[in-house]
Amino acid sequence: MTLLNLQESICYGPVSSRRLGCSLGVNILPFNYKLCSLNCVYCQYGWTEECRLRAGRRTRGLPSPEEVSQSLRKCLATLKERGVTPPYITFSGNGEPTLHPQFERIVRAVREIRDELAPDALVAVLSNSTTVTSEGVRRALELCDVRIMKVDCGDAETFGSYNRPCRGVTLKDILEGLKKLSRFTVQTLFTDRNSSDDLVEEWVKVIGELRPSDVQIYSLDRASPCPELEAMSKDRLRQIALRLEEASGIRAAVY
Repeated sequence: MTLLNLQESICYGPVSSRRLGCSLGVNILPFNYKLCSLNCVYCQYGWTEECRLRAGRRTRGLPSPEEVSQSLRKCLATLKERGVTPPYITFSGNGEPTLHPQFERIVRAVREIRDELAPDALVAVLSNSTTVTSEGVRRALELCDVRIMKVDCGDAETFGSYNRPCRGVTLKDILEGLKKLSRFTVQTLFTDRNSSDDLVEEWVKVIGELRPSDVQIYSLDRASPCPELEAMSKDRLRQIALRLEEASGIRAAVY
């Protein structure tokens, strides 16, 4: 397996997703580098060279809301001509989409175009949760129909070594921010680095406190920048899901 190439356009796909099925991706981040607030050991796009919590208005390569609107409108119109309506329009791409300083404005524009050209599609976002501490970001997230938020571990030490956050990001702040968000899904990627019994117990504890509407757990399906990482078997993932349900009554879907 090889690392994925960065997305080279604003709209891409529709692509097949383990968790969303058929999804039209929307990349509101630069095309030539990954912009993220985490440097996760498993990221399919490789290591994060631009690891920061705020993009800033002068960050190079960020598409404007107008460019996003034009790209999405053209893509959806083309798909409509082919008789294709993607079930999801998903903010994802080359890093953390909520780092775009005009994320809320872009979400509103995407919703308007969706209503016009693909009213049955759901607007989704895949987020690493680091910006959920911001009231403005939470307001934008609430505009999305589906909010899939990253929580890979339940203790600060593992968060530091597994997700490798940039300065200013703490697990405690993330969990407090998520508690202020309405209905959302937690996504967790388990490998040998965060799946020991004691670490799973810490994760189960915080998921029980968050009370998400859904939980999705999975393991490596693509290459990672850390070649010694080991994927978890489906049996191990099912054990983790069972432990979560026993402790909190929350069910996790295994992918």
